[in-house]
Amino acid sequence: MKAAYNLVLLCLLAVSTVASAQTPNNPEQQPNSFTLPGAGEDNPLMQDGEFEPPMNDIVESQSIRERRVLPYENLREADIMWKRRIWRVIDVQEKINLPFINPQRPLITILLEAAQAGDLRVFDPIGGDNFSMLMDQRTLTSMAGGIDSVRVLDPETYEEKIVLQERLFDPTSVKRYRIQEMWFFDKESSTMKVRILGIAPMIQETTESAGRTIERPMFWIYYPEARQLLANESAFAYGNDAANRSWEDVFEYRFFNSYITKASNVLDERIDRPERSGREQLLDSERIKQEIFNYEQDLWSY
Repeated sequence: MKAAYNLVLLCLLAVSTVASAQTPNNPEQQPNSFTLPGAGEDNPLMQDGEFEPPMNDIVESQSIRERRVLPYENLREADIMWKRRIWRVIDVQEKINLPFINPQRPLITILLEAAQAGDLRVFDPIGGDNFSMLMDQRTLTSMAGGIDSVRVLDPETYEEKIVLQERLFDPTSVKRYRIQEMWFFDKESSTMKVRILGIAPMIQETTESAGRTIERPMFWIYYPEARQLLANESAFAYGNDAANRSWEDVFEYRFFNSYITKASNVLDERIDRPERSGREQLLDSERIKQEIFNYEQDLWSY
């Protein structure tokens, strides 16, 4: 009986010794202290001391970032038996065009970020729409935001002073996009084809002198140079988040609605002139569209 009693005492003494050895002496490491999850230096969720957010999806999307565009087929001048330059306008407020103003990443944000990073050339609309004048970096930077000097009146001393105010670009100010494209008939394949040449976001501004809202192109993008950039940027696809639709797909497969505002003519006149009514502009736009369709159909005999 005494041997059993001594054995129990030895077991209790061993347990108390192990427990005291595992108790930390550092007060910062006491069990009562609380440490945020992921705050350890060797935690894989931390990179350079910054929190790395988890993947907000079920699989990491790689197909868009790794996509490579196919080059256009070579054309011979002798095979182009007819062509016509067309200007269109995309109204982003139409339902099919709403991906252009997706609040998470609108198209204008993609273009401005690439232009400011030097990944995309932008052309000044002062030189026209023939891509003849590059926009300088200072103009581009001031267009996308900056610091303005504003004169304000001090309510206490009634003295006028200059205050620096940050100016941020508002993506919602771009309501429409102008598209320049070339329609042509390829004799080799006996098909009517179209290639987009340029894209210009149209910004709305209110003039201080006249007090009315005007619309002007911010800059021109030469579309063949921007194809690879647009192919690596996702565009929203209705009803299927796994569609992997890129902005290059939107323009190449014509996932947008537009109307014609100008066609090449001897007087270089636009359809959407202010003196013309909306009905006249719409009828002219449909007439030009029908002329392109009829030209291809008239080449065939049935």
